[in-house]
Amino acid sequence: MQTDFRRHPLFEKAEALTRAWLRPGTGEVAALGQLAASPDGRRAAAAAQLCEALEGAPSTRIAIVDLASGDLDIVTDGPRSDSAPGWSPDGRSIAFLSDREQAYANRLRILDVETGADRATAAVNGFVEYLQWSADGKAILLGVAGYGSDLAGAQGAFSVSLESEAGEQPAWAPTVEGAPEAAPWRSVWLYDLASDTARQITPAGVNVWQAVWCGADHIAAICSDQPEETWWYSADVRLIEVASGGVRTLFEPADQLGSLAAAPAGATVAVVEAVCSDRNIVAGDLRLIDVASGEIARPATLDADVVQLGWRSDDTLLFVVADGPETAVGLLDRPAAASREIWRGGERTPSGMMFPEVAPLGSGAGDILFMCESFFEAPTLRALEEGTEREIRRFGTPEVDAAVAGLGSARDFSWTAPDGLEVHGWLLTPPGPGPHPLIMQVHGGPVWYTRPIYIGRSALPQMALAAGYALFQPNPRGSSGRGQAFARQVFGDMGGADTHDYLSGLDALEKAGIVDPARIGVTGGSYGGFMTSWLITQDQRFAAAVPVAPVTNWVSEHLTCHVPTFCEIFLDDRLSNPTGKYFSRSPIHFADRVKTPTLNICGALDKITPAGQALEFHHALQIAGVESVLLTYPQEGHGVRTMPASFDYTARLMSWFARHMPADPA
Repeated sequence: MQTDFRRHPLFEKAEALTRAWLRPGTGEVAALGQLAASPDGRRAAAAAQLCEALEGAPSTRIAIVDLASGDLDIVTDGPRSDSAPGWSPDGRSIAFLSDREQAYANRLRILDVETGADRATAAVNGFVEYLQWSADGKAILLGVAGYGSDLAGAQGAFSVSLESEAGEQPAWAPTVEGAPEAAPWRSVWLYDLASDTARQITPAGVNVWQAVWCGADHIAAICSDQPEETWWYSADVRLIEVASGGVRTLFEPADQLGSLAAAPAGATVAVVEAVCSDRNIVAGDLRLIDVASGEIARPATLDADVVQLGWRSDDTLLFVVADGPETAVGLLDRPAAASREIWRGGERTPSGMMFPEVAPLGSGAGDILFMCESFFEAPTLRALEEGTEREIRRFGTPEVDAAVAGLGSARDFSWTAPDGLEVHGWLLTPPGPGPHPLIMQVHGGPVWYTRPIYIGRSALPQMALAAGYALFQPNPRGSSGRGQAFARQVFGDMGGADTHDYLSGLDALEKAGIVDPARIGVTGGSYGGFMTSWLITQDQRFAAAVPVAPVTNWVSEHLTCHVPTFCEIFLDDRLSNPTGKYFSRSPIHFADRVKTPTLNICGALDKITPAGQALEFHHALQIAGVESVLLTYPQEGHGVRTMPASFDYTARLMSWFARHMPADPA
């Protein structure tokens, strides 16, 4: 495989498709995220995806949308990204985060809505990850990560350090791990608008993963006693007094936590408890914590996995759930402990970074604002008001829409696993009756899921469908959206029964005449990278494989990644057990069974599935006489996320499949 792909037709195609979506240098907005409606419900602030050049990650700017007309104004200038907008209670200001001084090192800025001017605020000791206004508008809560903190896997799993510190240490000086004084912590700060000062309010020895206001005098927080990423898996909920920093534990869960939200008066804290693979990817059961008594309630939420929470009043909680192939939005009446559904979609789903997201709108408890999309429909800003849905603004371009519309169709596909379990996934097929060559795309996690995402956003599905490949995106046992018992089936059994969920899905597609059994490929990232590597050791049907950011040796993964707790939980075994799953579920130990040509891909900065995992499997395959190529992207972390590396990645992946399982075998 050639080393320079920049003039390869597939590289140029990936670049052209990305250019058509992002329209760099035009000032056109591709899509909106992080929606926040103004207090009067007439406007919304959002992070608008805006590309200046096809370099790095697409940047964002703060935009304000008129919700009556759909008119959109970009109100910040960057550079890099402005994100996470939040309206002041009086609607006169928007607080937001910006990394314009240094990439990924966000700082709080405040925009005057009337004048359009924004200003920097007092510095904090670290970079800001989230913000929340106080109810009186006098202060802003800031979640601050110390420089050197690791990002979660969903964010890239690399460390964010202060560039100015790089020259303070000599080039020969070591990095230090294991010394408490050397570890960066996450803390909560309060920014005071009147004095333009910021102070840390959480005490030493408390690491805060997420925090929210809980009344005027307290915050509720997801905390651990140690700062490393692996300690998130055992975090609990605590109440912290703003004035004194006093801490009281409210809830110690059996599993992991996310989506923290406190009722306006601070009497009740809502949180999602779930079996989780990664921080920021939490889908599970609602817990309501009575702050005074500590009593925990477990109300029903449409019998589905909760992925987002937001209080509309002290007695009404808005929530979003993943429900199999569908997304639903509901309202919980806390006194009655009863939920009702206000919106549901199947192939149409609210947009969101990891899960579907909605924003509360106006004073109606069930009124919401959201972006909505499907595989073949571009994102659209929509409002649900008094039960009626309306379109506000459509994104994308007619040219991209027309090109995408001709690429094929998508549908939910269900089958039965060998043990009788019903499994579902998404199937995208090019025009024509089939059988088609097929690429199975395995999602990460394992506790996550695939949902409809507009293919115009990504060059890879467009190129695959245009070339004649079908795409199969399974959601096997362990996936989100089917309840905690379904997710828990992968605990202690990674590479066990879920292996047969994938294989039986392919069997069902073959039986239905959809897939050509001689031309089946597999790819996936993170857990999908592990499963790609594992499947080719267990079954010989695959003509080509592309594992991305994989785990291939659970022993070295445990000893080199920044989340060894994940390995312990999900393998349900001990590193010291020589006959246990650390060994029996590691693909490198079965490399001699592999016949499939394999393109291994990793990022040099990845701390959750370090680059050595791909390297080990690559060498094991070479020893076994299997065709194997290793790609290590020097400036990437967990997955290939920046341009032009993403063009190179897409081109090489498509070239690998075209070489080993051509769409046109003639």
